Amino acid sequence: MNILIEKFNTPYHAAPFTHIKNEDYLPAFKELIQQSEEEINAIVNNPEAPTFQNVIEALAYSGEQLDVVSNIFFNLNSAETSDEIQQIAQEVSPILTEHSSKISQNEALFNKIKKVYDEREKYNLNEEQKMLLDETYKGFVRSGALLNEEDKEKLKKINMDLSLKSLQFGQNVLASTNAYFKHITRKEDLAGIPEAIIDQYAEEAKERNLDGWVITLQYPSYLPFMTYAENRELRKELALANGKKSFDGGEYDNQSLIKELLDLKQQKAELLGYTNYADFVLEERMAKSPAKVFDFLNELLTKAKPYADKEIEELKSLAKADGIEDMQSYDHAYYAEKLRKQKFDLNDEELKPYFPLNQVQDAVFGLAGKLFGLTFEERTDIPKYHEDVKVYEVKENGTYKSLLYVDYFPRKGKRAGAWMTSYKNQYKQNGENSRPHISIVCNFSKPTKDTPSLLTFQEVTTLFHEFGHALHGMMADTQYPTLSGTSVKWDFVELPSQFLENFCYEPEFLKTFAKHYKTGEVLPDEKIEKIEQSKNFMEGYQTLRQLGFGLLDMNYHTKVAELENESIKEFEDKYTKATTLYPINPETAMSPSFSHIFQGGYSAGYYSYKWAEVLDADAFQYFKENGIFNPEIAAKYKVLLSSGGTKDPMELYKNFRGSEPKVESLLKRAFG
Repeated sequence: MNILIEKFNTPYHAAPFTHIKNEDYLPAFKELIQQSEEEINAIVNNPEAPTFQNVIEALAYSGEQLDVVSNIFFNLNSAETSDEIQQIAQEVSPILTEHSSKISQNEALFNKIKKVYDEREKYNLNEEQKMLLDETYKGFVRSGALLNEEDKEKLKKINMDLSLKSLQFGQNVLASTNAYFKHITRKEDLAGIPEAIIDQYAEEAKERNLDGWVITLQYPSYLPFMTYAENRELRKELALANGKKSFDGGEYDNQSLIKELLDLKQQKAELLGYTNYADFVLEERMAKSPAKVFDFLNELLTKAKPYADKEIEELKSLAKADGIEDMQSYDHAYYAEKLRKQKFDLNDEELKPYFPLNQVQDAVFGLAGKLFGLTFEERTDIPKYHEDVKVYEVKENGTYKSLLYVDYFPRKGKRAGAWMTSYKNQYKQNGENSRPHISIVCNFSKPTKDTPSLLTFQEVTTLFHEFGHALHGMMADTQYPTLSGTSVKWDFVELPSQFLENFCYEPEFLKTFAKHYKTGEVLPDEKIEKIEQSKNFMEGYQTLRQLGFGLLDMNYHTKVAELENESIKEFEDKYTKATTLYPINPETAMSPSFSHIFQGGYSAGYYSYKWAEVLDADAFQYFKENGIFNPEIAAKYKVLLSSGGTKDPMELYKNFRGSEPKVESLLKRAFG
């Protein structure tokens, strides 16, 4: 019996990780695809006249177990992968893509959907039902339902190729990241680096059966080295290695893959009647058009560039004092840290003892309790996919709300970065409110034998960010799984995450949890004040960096024809020039490891981070004006979170705030 086929016999039907064998996946996918196809056939062959209930609703609830198993498998492929799982992913992805195309291009099914859509006025639909009908109809049209048979086949093949190539892109980045490490045998090469980080490097070396210290390109290893190492040549070497990820002409090079991916996206857009892929994507976003996104990014660029230039000049004068006349990008983190220490007498290492991971987690759990009445209780009887993972049962005023998995530490099989995901969506059916299973995955420093996991302040904000996404998932309270939780317009999805980060800078809240892990001493007022003051430190630089990513992404997805005569490097340099603050290195490029747009879902959507910053600054301003724990405003915000994609996001936002968001809120927060 394959454990993945039926509803799981675990508390809250949680994923039975400890009982799943790799050989279960392929047969389970095949069986569940067949079951899903039978559900579709039942809708198509229903002799009764098409109605909202027997077509649109029936389709929304179909394939539930297939979705659950897909979530389990692809989440593990990101958080706990192996050669075997990656091999299965290569086999499974085209099968799933074909299945998805089969549904979206099923003519008989679409005819029934179209009939219900055309006759929608005769149904007495509520707001959520109208949204579901609209999204279903548009989804089919955007998936090629109106194409002729030949073009449907073309689209099917394009989707399959995109699925496999984006998977390959991610696997190459992971392999390229893992392939490099720097082995250091002389302690003097680590001058400037705090002892706790050096201990981390020693542990890494020990794990590889080496003497001395090892630095990798994993974020918790690479970033501290770039921030503190006095040895400029070694900083340069590490930065070059990082900048060459999947850009060295070797086995894991992604340059030709990028061109293939972009070409496929352009073909898809044209086939569906759009000028380019960005037009296709943005039709379904708050921004609506590439022109609006370019205007938005360029307006911010004009306003932020003078601040960024001024910041870099400050760093250059510090570097000059060290005899460096030609400051490079690999010097940035080192001198930014020096300047931060000089300005605010604040460095990550002296703050870290006040932010042990367990206290930060308690704080974010407590905040969710204060704002929304949530409590978190660890469950040891729910299966986990790795011993580092913890599972919490989340309750709202005593009633079961969600499961929350947390997975905090780096591993070989885990991709870099931090993200929130879900194993199961929330929905209501037959009088039952089926609750979601949500997960947060991060890459924080592991505890050592002497110290707990201590977070940098940036990692504190990262945890709050991902927990903001998790709240969006956990608070979900919609009828249909496809409109639940984070199933919202992509440029709205970052609002809850970025919104929550604001609390990290509020003194009255910080004092409740920033306590020294050894002495229990509360973070002193002057340090809290400095955290507040340093909130906008290097804000101009960070803004230009994000705008650079956003502009590069938009140009890739609107000007793909230029790549016929240009290399990836030439294209990247050309379209990031306006946001580049240091000399461009001819040996490095970030595009070949730009997983957000070539593996994740941010194609023609990277701008949404900045877009959502306007929303989050404006939303938090509302709290600030009325008290950051204001229960009435928290209740209104909870409605926004729990509504998922049931309403137009701007309407949801205006219901919460009373007006549209103002870009001035962001500029005021960023630059005063």
